[in-house]
Amino acid sequence: MYREPEIADDIRQSMVAWRRDIHANPETAFEEHRTANVVAQALMLMGLPVHRGLAVTGVVATLKNGEGPSIALRADLDALNMQELGTRSHASKCDGKMHACGHDGHTAMLLGAAAHLARHKPFRGTVQFIFQPGEENEGGGRVMVEEGLFEQFPADAVYGMHNFPGMPRGQFGIRVGTMTAYLDTFEIQVTGKGSHGAMPETGIDSVVVAAQLVNALQTIVSRRTGATQSAVVSVTQIHGGDTWNVIPENVVLRGTVRTLDAAIQDQTEALMRQICEGVARTHGAKIELKYMRGYPGVVNTPKETGAAVAAAASLVGEAQVRTDIAPAMGSEDFAFMLQKRPGAYIGIGAGEGENDPNVHNPYYDFNDNILPLGAAYWVALVQQQLPVK
Repeated sequence: MYREPEIADDIRQSMVAWRRDIHANPETAFEEHRTANVVAQALMLMGLPVHRGLAVTGVVATLKNGEGPSIALRADLDALNMQELGTRSHASKCDGKMHACGHDGHTAMLLGAAAHLARHKPFRGTVQFIFQPGEENEGGGRVMVEEGLFEQFPADAVYGMHNFPGMPRGQFGIRVGTMTAYLDTFEIQVTGKGSHGAMPETGIDSVVVAAQLVNALQTIVSRRTGATQSAVVSVTQIHGGDTWNVIPENVVLRGTVRTLDAAIQDQTEALMRQICEGVARTHGAKIELKYMRGYPGVVNTPKETGAAVAAAASLVGEAQVRTDIAPAMGSEDFAFMLQKRPGAYIGIGAGEGENDPNVHNPYYDFNDNILPLGAAYWVALVQQQLPVK
Protein backbone atom coordinates (compact mmCIF):
# COMPACT_ATOMS: atom_id res chain seq x y z
CA MET A 1 0.00 0.00 0.00
CA TYR A 2 1.27 3.43 -0.94
CA ARG A 3 -0.77 6.57 -0.56
CA GLU A 4 0.29 9.51 -2.73
CA PRO A 5 1.16 12.40 -0.42
CA GLU A 6 -1.48 15.13 -0.45
CA ILE A 7 0.98 17.95 -1.01
CA ALA A 8 -0.16 20.58 -3.50
CA ASP A 9 1.75 21.05 -6.74
CA ASP A 10 2.83 24.59 -5.89
CA ILE A 11 4.32 23.41 -2.57
CA ARG A 12 6.09 20.53 -4.35
CA GLN A 13 7.62 22.97 -6.81
CA SER A 14 8.63 25.31 -4.00
CA MET A 15 10.37 22.48 -2.15
CA VAL A 16 12.48 21.66 -5.21
CA ALA A 17 13.34 25.35 -5.65
CA TRP A 18 14.25 25.83 -1.98
CA ARG A 19 16.30 22.66 -1.94
CA ARG A 20 18.32 23.41 -5.05
CA ASP A 21 18.88 27.03 -4.07
CA ILE A 22 20.21 26.01 -0.67
CA HIS A 23 22.32 23.26 -2.27
CA ALA A 24 23.93 25.74 -4.66
CA ASN A 25 24.76 28.10 -1.79
CA PRO A 26 26.06 25.89 1.03
CA GLU A 27 27.05 27.36 4.38
CA THR A 28 28.75 25.59 7.25
CA ALA A 29 28.27 25.65 11.02
CA PHE A 30 26.95 28.90 12.50
CA GLU A 31 27.56 30.72 9.21
CA GLU A 32 24.22 29.78 7.64
CA HIS A 33 23.09 33.40 7.35
CA ARG A 34 21.84 33.22 3.76
CA THR A 35 20.20 29.86 4.38
CA ALA A 36 18.49 31.20 7.50
CA ASN A 37 17.22 34.17 5.47
CA VAL A 38 15.71 31.84 2.84
CA VAL A 39 14.00 29.81 5.55
CA ALA A 40 12.77 32.79 7.56
CA GLN A 41 11.38 34.59 4.52
CA ALA A 42 9.54 31.48 3.35
CA LEU A 43 8.00 30.97 6.80
CA MET A 44 6.95 34.61 7.08
CA LEU A 45 5.24 34.40 3.67
CA MET A 46 3.24 31.51 5.15
CA GLY A 47 2.08 33.89 7.86
CA LEU A 48 4.08 32.28 10.67
CA PRO A 49 5.79 34.23 13.47
CA VAL A 50 9.53 33.62 13.18
CA HIS A 51 12.24 33.79 15.83
CA ARG A 52 15.90 34.05 14.87
CA GLY A 53 19.18 34.01 16.75
CA LEU A 54 19.28 30.80 18.77
CA ALA A 55 22.71 29.28 18.13
CA VAL A 56 23.50 32.34 15.98
CA THR A 57 21.70 31.24 12.81
CA GLY A 58 18.88 29.08 14.12
CA VAL A 59 15.30 29.71 13.00
CA VAL A 60 12.16 28.68 14.87
CA ALA A 61 8.58 29.25 13.69
CA THR A 62 5.39 28.54 15.61
CA LEU A 63 2.05 27.46 14.16
CA LYS A 64 -0.77 27.43 16.69
CA ASN A 65 -4.33 26.32 16.01
CA GLY A 66 -6.38 26.37 19.18
CA GLU A 67 -5.57 24.82 22.53
CA GLY A 68 -3.99 21.41 22.69
CA PRO A 69 -0.70 19.53 22.94
CA SER A 70 2.47 20.65 21.21
CA ILE A 71 5.21 18.96 19.20
CA ALA A 72 8.48 20.14 17.70
CA LEU A 73 9.78 19.14 14.26
CA ARG A 74 13.46 19.65 13.52
CA ALA A 75 15.56 20.00 10.37
CA ASP A 76 19.25 20.90 10.01
CA LEU A 77 20.67 23.76 7.94
CA ASP A 78 24.41 23.31 7.54
CA ALA A 79 26.67 21.93 4.83
CA LEU A 80 30.09 20.27 5.01
CA ASN A 81 33.60 21.53 4.39
CA MET A 82 34.28 19.44 1.29
CA GLN A 83 34.49 19.94 -2.45
CA GLU A 84 31.53 18.92 -4.60
CA LEU A 85 32.54 16.92 -7.68
CA GLY A 86 29.09 16.58 -9.25
CA THR A 87 28.22 18.73 -12.27
CA ARG A 88 24.49 19.34 -11.78
CA SER A 89 23.09 22.76 -12.59
CA HIS A 90 22.51 23.37 -8.88
CA ALA A 91 25.98 22.22 -7.79
CA SER A 92 27.76 24.16 -5.08
CA LYS A 93 28.91 27.66 -6.00
CA CYS A 94 31.13 27.80 -2.91
CA ASP A 95 34.58 26.30 -3.31
CA GLY A 96 35.29 23.76 -0.59
CA LYS A 97 31.72 23.57 0.72
CA MET A 98 28.83 21.31 -0.27
CA HIS A 99 25.56 19.87 0.98
CA ALA A 100 26.86 16.31 1.11
CA CYS A 101 24.52 15.07 3.83
CA GLY A 102 21.11 16.20 2.60
CA HIS A 103 20.39 18.96 5.08
CA ASP A 104 19.20 21.04 2.14
CA GLY A 105 16.51 18.42 1.53
CA HIS A 106 15.64 18.13 5.22
CA THR A 107 15.08 21.88 5.34
CA ALA A 108 12.96 21.86 2.17
CA MET A 109 10.77 19.00 3.43
CA LEU A 110 10.06 20.76 6.72
CA LEU A 111 9.30 24.01 4.89
CA GLY A 112 6.90 22.09 2.65
CA ALA A 113 5.16 20.61 5.67
CA ALA A 114 4.92 24.05 7.27
CA ALA A 115 3.34 25.44 4.09
CA HIS A 116 0.75 22.65 3.97
CA LEU A 117 -0.09 22.87 7.67
CA ALA A 118 -0.33 26.67 7.62
CA ARG A 119 -2.66 26.51 4.63
CA HIS A 120 -5.02 23.80 5.92
CA LYS A 121 -4.51 23.65 9.72
CA PRO A 122 -5.63 19.99 9.99
CA PHE A 123 -4.74 19.79 13.69
CA ARG A 124 -5.44 21.23 17.13
CA GLY A 125 -2.52 22.46 19.20
CA THR A 126 0.92 23.89 18.51
CA VAL A 127 3.70 22.94 16.11
CA GLN A 128 7.23 24.27 16.58
CA PHE A 129 9.31 24.20 13.38
CA ILE A 130 13.01 24.10 14.34
CA PHE A 131 15.70 24.80 11.76
CA GLN A 132 18.99 24.06 13.47
CA PRO A 133 22.50 25.17 12.45
CA GLY A 134 25.80 23.41 13.01
CA GLU A 135 24.84 19.74 13.06
CA GLU A 136 28.09 18.62 11.43
CA ASN A 137 30.64 18.35 14.25
CA GLU A 138 29.78 21.62 16.01
CA GLY A 139 26.78 20.66 18.14
CA GLY A 140 24.29 23.31 17.09
CA GLY A 141 21.53 21.25 18.67
CA ARG A 142 23.29 21.43 22.03
CA VAL A 143 23.70 25.20 21.68
CA MET A 144 20.02 25.72 20.87
CA VAL A 145 19.01 23.67 23.91
CA GLU A 146 21.45 25.50 26.18
CA GLU A 147 20.14 28.85 24.96
CA GLY A 148 16.60 27.94 25.99
CA LEU A 149 15.00 26.32 22.94
CA PHE A 150 12.33 24.40 24.81
CA GLU A 151 11.78 27.10 27.42
CA GLN A 152 10.98 29.62 24.69
CA PHE A 153 9.20 27.13 22.42
CA PRO A 154 7.58 24.47 24.61
CA ALA A 155 6.96 21.06 23.11
CA ASP A 156 5.70 17.81 24.58
CA ALA A 157 7.87 15.81 22.18
CA VAL A 158 10.43 16.44 19.45
CA TYR A 159 10.93 14.58 16.16
CA GLY A 160 13.73 14.44 13.59
CA MET A 161 14.28 12.82 10.19
CA HIS A 162 17.27 11.99 7.96
CA ASN A 163 17.50 10.73 4.40
CA PHE A 164 18.98 7.24 3.94
CA PRO A 165 20.41 6.75 0.41
CA GLY A 166 21.07 3.10 1.23
CA MET A 167 17.36 2.43 1.81
CA PRO A 168 14.95 2.27 -1.15
CA ARG A 169 12.68 5.22 -1.78
CA GLY A 170 9.25 4.51 -0.31
CA GLN A 171 10.61 2.92 2.86
CA PHE A 172 11.23 4.27 6.36
CA GLY A 173 13.58 2.94 9.04
CA ILE A 174 13.57 3.38 12.80
CA ARG A 175 14.15 1.54 16.07
CA VAL A 176 13.29 1.99 19.73
CA GLY A 177 16.32 2.96 21.82
CA THR A 178 19.73 3.86 20.50
CA MET A 179 19.54 4.94 16.86
CA THR A 180 23.00 6.53 16.43
CA ALA A 181 26.28 6.24 18.28
CA TYR A 182 27.81 8.21 21.10
CA LEU A 183 30.66 10.19 19.54
CA ASP A 184 33.86 11.00 21.44
CA THR A 185 37.29 12.15 20.28
CA PHE A 186 40.70 11.88 21.88
CA GLU A 187 44.22 13.28 21.73
CA ILE A 188 47.20 11.47 23.23
CA GLN A 189 50.48 13.28 23.82
CA VAL A 190 53.43 10.89 24.03
CA THR A 191 56.58 12.44 25.48
CA GLY A 192 59.79 10.42 25.38
CA LYS A 193 63.40 11.53 25.27
CA GLY A 194 64.73 12.64 21.93
CA SER A 195 67.95 11.13 20.66
CA HIS A 196 70.07 10.47 17.60
CA GLY A 197 68.46 7.94 15.28
CA ALA A 198 71.69 5.87 15.40
CA MET A 199 71.74 5.76 19.21
CA PRO A 200 68.17 5.01 20.36
CA GLU A 201 69.46 3.54 23.63
CA THR A 202 70.34 7.04 24.83
CA GLY A 203 66.72 8.19 24.69
CA ILE A 204 63.12 7.03 25.06
CA ASP A 205 61.66 6.41 21.62
CA SER A 206 58.30 8.16 21.47
CA VAL A 207 57.60 6.62 18.05
CA VAL A 208 57.92 3.07 19.38
CA VAL A 209 55.80 3.99 22.39
CA ALA A 210 53.13 5.45 20.11
CA ALA A 211 53.18 2.35 17.89
CA GLN A 212 52.67 0.06 20.86
CA LEU A 213 49.93 2.34 22.11
CA VAL A 214 48.06 2.09 18.79
CA ASN A 215 48.17 -1.70 18.96
CA ALA A 216 47.18 -1.79 22.61
CA LEU A 217 44.17 0.46 22.05
CA GLN A 218 42.76 -2.04 19.56
CA THR A 219 42.46 -4.63 22.33
CA ILE A 220 39.74 -2.52 23.96
CA VAL A 221 37.31 -3.66 21.28
CA SER A 222 38.79 -7.08 20.46
CA ARG A 223 39.52 -8.30 23.98
CA ARG A 224 37.97 -6.02 26.59
CA THR A 225 34.48 -5.37 25.16
CA GLY A 226 31.83 -8.08 24.96
CA ALA A 227 31.04 -9.56 21.56
CA THR A 228 27.39 -8.50 21.88
CA GLN A 229 28.38 -4.94 22.74
CA SER A 230 29.46 -2.34 20.20
CA ALA A 231 32.44 -0.02 20.25
CA VAL A 232 34.88 1.42 17.73
CA VAL A 233 38.26 2.89 18.68
CA SER A 234 40.08 4.40 15.71
CA VAL A 235 43.42 6.21 15.72
CA THR A 236 43.10 8.54 12.75
CA GLN A 237 46.16 10.79 13.10
CA ILE A 238 49.81 10.26 14.06
CA HIS A 239 52.13 13.27 14.14
CA GLY A 240 55.79 13.22 15.14
CA GLY A 241 59.31 13.79 13.92
CA ASP A 242 60.95 16.20 11.53
CA THR A 243 63.90 14.45 9.91
CA TRP A 244 65.42 11.03 9.14
CA ASN A 245 68.07 10.74 11.83
CA VAL A 246 66.38 12.20 14.90
CA ILE A 247 64.09 10.23 17.22
CA PRO A 248 61.50 12.84 18.22
CA GLU A 249 60.76 13.86 21.78
CA ASN A 250 57.01 14.00 21.15
CA VAL A 251 54.37 12.13 19.14
CA VAL A 252 50.68 13.04 19.02
CA LEU A 253 47.88 10.54 18.37
CA ARG A 254 44.31 11.58 17.63
CA GLY A 255 41.20 9.63 16.90
CA THR A 256 37.57 8.83 17.57
CA VAL A 257 35.54 6.50 19.78
CA ARG A 258 32.00 5.35 18.93
CA THR A 259 29.76 3.38 21.29
CA LEU A 260 26.07 2.53 21.46
CA ASP A 261 25.66 2.57 25.23
CA ALA A 262 26.61 5.12 27.88
CA ALA A 263 28.07 2.40 30.13
CA ILE A 264 30.32 1.13 27.31
CA GLN A 265 31.31 4.74 26.63
CA ASP A 266 32.45 5.11 30.25
CA GLN A 267 34.20 1.73 30.16
CA THR A 268 36.05 2.58 26.95
CA GLU A 269 37.40 5.83 28.34
CA ALA A 270 38.52 4.09 31.54
CA LEU A 271 40.31 1.36 29.58
CA MET A 272 42.06 3.93 27.39
CA ARG A 273 43.38 5.64 30.49
CA GLN A 274 44.51 2.31 31.95
CA ILE A 275 46.36 1.41 28.75
CA CYS A 276 48.05 4.81 28.52
CA GLU A 277 49.26 4.53 32.10
CA GLY A 278 50.54 0.97 31.56
CA VAL A 279 52.42 1.71 28.33
CA ALA A 280 53.95 4.85 29.85
CA ARG A 281 55.14 2.90 32.87
CA THR A 282 56.57 0.12 30.69
CA HIS A 283 58.71 2.49 28.61
CA GLY A 284 59.43 5.24 31.09
CA ALA A 285 57.61 7.74 28.89
CA LYS A 286 54.99 10.33 29.74
CA ILE A 287 51.56 9.86 28.14
CA GLU A 288 48.72 12.33 28.51
CA LEU A 289 45.22 11.42 27.31
CA LYS A 290 42.72 14.15 26.55
CA TYR A 291 39.34 12.44 26.14
CA MET A 292 36.57 14.68 24.80
CA ARG A 293 32.92 13.73 25.06
CA GLY A 294 31.08 14.75 21.91
CA TYR A 295 27.57 13.91 20.75
CA PRO A 296 25.51 11.57 22.91
CA GLY A 297 23.60 8.77 21.24
CA VAL A 298 20.22 9.42 19.66
CA VAL A 299 17.90 7.40 21.91
CA ASN A 300 14.33 7.06 20.62
CA THR A 301 11.66 6.80 23.31
CA PRO A 302 9.12 3.96 22.89
CA LYS A 303 5.88 5.95 22.76
CA GLU A 304 7.19 8.51 20.29
CA THR A 305 8.82 5.81 18.16
CA GLY A 306 5.42 4.16 17.91
CA ALA A 307 3.93 7.47 16.81
CA ALA A 308 6.58 7.89 14.11
CA VAL A 309 5.99 4.34 12.87
CA ALA A 310 2.22 4.89 12.69
CA ALA A 311 2.59 8.15 10.76
CA ALA A 312 4.99 6.60 8.25
CA ALA A 313 2.85 3.47 7.87
CA SER A 314 -0.21 5.60 7.10
CA LEU A 315 1.64 6.71 3.95
CA VAL A 316 3.55 3.67 2.75
CA GLY A 317 2.03 0.73 4.62
CA GLU A 318 3.36 -1.20 7.60
CA ALA A 319 5.49 -3.52 5.47
CA GLN A 320 7.54 -0.57 4.22
CA VAL A 321 8.39 0.73 7.69
CA ARG A 322 11.37 -1.17 9.08
CA THR A 323 11.23 -1.01 12.87
CA ASP A 324 14.36 -3.03 13.66
CA ILE A 325 17.10 -1.36 11.65
CA ALA A 326 20.60 -1.65 13.08
CA PRO A 327 21.85 1.36 15.01
CA ALA A 328 24.32 3.48 13.05
CA MET A 329 27.85 4.14 14.27
CA GLY A 330 27.55 7.66 12.89
CA SER A 331 26.42 10.42 15.22
CA GLU A 332 23.78 13.12 15.25
CA ASP A 333 23.34 16.13 17.53
CA PHE A 334 19.55 15.75 17.54
CA ALA A 335 20.53 13.64 20.57
CA PHE A 336 20.80 16.80 22.68
CA MET A 337 17.15 17.61 22.01
CA LEU A 338 16.16 14.06 22.93
CA GLN A 339 17.93 14.49 26.26
CA LYS A 340 15.45 17.25 27.06
CA ARG A 341 12.25 15.93 25.49
CA PRO A 342 10.92 12.50 24.50
CA GLY A 343 10.94 11.95 20.77
CA ALA A 344 12.01 9.89 17.79
CA TYR A 345 14.39 10.12 14.86
CA ILE A 346 13.41 8.31 11.66
CA GLY A 347 15.18 7.54 8.41
CA ILE A 348 13.45 8.10 5.06
CA GLY A 349 14.62 5.95 2.17
CA ALA A 350 16.19 7.89 -0.69
CA GLY A 351 17.77 5.13 -2.76
CA GLU A 352 17.04 4.62 -6.46
CA GLY A 353 19.71 2.02 -7.21
CA GLU A 354 22.80 0.18 -5.97
CA ASN A 355 25.23 2.81 -7.16
CA ASP A 356 23.67 5.83 -5.43
CA PRO A 357 26.40 7.84 -3.69
CA ASN A 358 26.03 7.80 0.07
CA VAL A 359 26.07 10.86 2.30
CA HIS A 360 29.43 12.61 2.75
CA ASN A 361 30.42 11.56 -0.77
CA PRO A 362 31.58 14.33 -3.16
CA TYR A 363 29.08 13.14 -5.80
CA TYR A 364 26.10 12.90 -3.44
CA ASP A 365 22.95 14.87 -4.15
CA PHE A 366 19.67 14.80 -2.25
CA ASN A 367 16.94 12.87 -4.06
CA ASP A 368 14.22 15.41 -4.89
CA ASN A 369 11.80 12.55 -5.54
CA ILE A 370 11.36 12.04 -1.79
CA LEU A 371 10.49 15.66 -0.99
CA PRO A 372 6.69 15.15 -1.14
CA LEU A 373 6.85 11.99 0.97
CA GLY A 374 9.05 13.64 3.58
CA ALA A 375 6.72 16.61 3.86
CA ALA A 376 3.72 14.28 3.99
CA TYR A 377 5.33 12.35 6.87
CA TRP A 378 5.56 15.53 8.92
CA VAL A 379 1.95 16.39 8.08
CA ALA A 380 0.74 12.90 8.99
CA LEU A 381 2.63 13.01 12.28
CA VAL A 382 1.12 16.38 13.22
CA GLN A 383 -2.42 15.29 12.32
CA GLN A 384 -1.97 12.10 14.31
CA GLN A 385 -0.41 13.65 17.42
CA LEU A 386 -2.51 16.82 17.46
CA PRO A 387 -5.92 15.49 16.44
CA VAL A 388 -8.92 17.71 15.89
CA LYS A 389 -11.51 16.43 18.39
